[in-house]
Amino acid sequence: MADDYVRRTAITRLEVTDEQRDLLEETISEWKRGCQLATDMAWGKYNAKSDVQPLAYDDVREHTDLGSQHAVLATHQAAQAITGCIERKAKDKKVSKPTFTAPTVKYDTRTMTVFDDDTVSLSTTESRVRCDLSLPDANDGYQRQYLDSDNWSVTESTLTVRDGDYFLHIGFRRPKTDTERNTAEDGTVLGVDLGIENLAVTSTASFFSGRELTHNLREFEKVRAGLQQTGTRSAHRTLERSSGRELRYVRDVLHRASNAIVSEALRYECEVIAFENLTNIRDRTGASWGHKWAFRTLYEQVEYKAEAEGITVKQVGSAYTSQRCAECGFTADENRRTRNDFRCVKCESEANADYNAAKNIGTRYVRRGQQSSRRTGDSQLALKSGTVTPSGGFTAYPDGFEAEFMDKPHPQRAKSVD
Repeated sequence: MADDYVRRTAITRLEVTDEQRDLLEETISEWKRGCQLATDMAWGKYNAKSDVQPLAYDDVREHTDLGSQHAVLATHQAAQAITGCIERKAKDKKVSKPTFTAPTVKYDTRTMTVFDDDTVSLSTTESRVRCDLSLPDANDGYQRQYLDSDNWSVTESTLTVRDGDYFLHIGFRRPKTDTERNTAEDGTVLGVDLGIENLAVTSTASFFSGRELTHNLREFEKVRAGLQQTGTRSAHRTLERSSGRELRYVRDVLHRASNAIVSEALRYECEVIAFENLTNIRDRTGASWGHKWAFRTLYEQVEYKAEAEGITVKQVGSAYTSQRCAECGFTADENRRTRNDFRCVKCESEANADYNAAKNIGTRYVRRGQQSSRRTGDSQLALKSGTVTPSGGFTAYPDGFEAEFMDKPHPQRAKSVD
């Protein structure tokens, strides 16, 4: 069962030759055609892999240049996309037949092999290509804990292209330990909201500003657009250097932000860090593609850093977290006055909108424990001044808690609010 595994993703850029680039481009093109063909055949009829594969496999093989296993994966991707539409329709959301335009292609252990010499072999429409993984020079790069460990095994992965660079999102999994499988996951919860103005805000009122990141992402985008329009060989080389600088800058920002979030969880002795579901975060926040990638990468960084500290990281539903009052529970669009300001029209409580959302996210996870047969319902939400239970019971932190902490180093701690 999928729940019996811990899953992680390690992202790394590929070093590719011009010949390999052409083969990968052709494979991506055929992958999109195969997924679309399978979707067109199954739309309105089937959404289970066991139904879509026998329905569409032969046609995908006949009308594309995909190999047999990639044809299977294309039918599975179509089934997954159709299932997503059915789930959204069940929530009264408008849906239409999926179209495949993203420059990506799925790989599994039959179509991809990762070697000990930091290379990877990938199936294409013609032959296999073997590329170097562009890993950090330092041996402590986060990818190493998965690549160099016998505990983690490679699973389904995704190849994607951005600004001419190829990135491999390598999937890993390991069996859960008995403790992880049986734990009730009760205890203290830290809620985290992600956004544009503030990259991250915790339920304990720790803010990590997103203004500089947003500004620089826009500047990088302007530079990329200008260089792509120029189109010369020199501009292409400059574009590659610029993309490398952008990636290093964003990863550094996310590294500091993830450290701050995990440090906050340790400070407040939290067993769980709760994020909102990231599936439709771009639509909810108006985020750019760069922001969406940053949110996902930040979550993954927090996940593996928290795990090393024995802290679980979870996602909860995002509905109404920005409109619900964390104090009285009243939910209305009018509560969210501006991007930054929240004022409940019922109880007149005022707060920073992202801080209010972070408390709602944490509360949502806490309340889930009351309905779960595997949990005791004893979770509590970590706030700046104490912890609160689903029933409203409040426990203040002891005198001197804040002063004791402020004497200790804290990475990239920004302003706090009450």
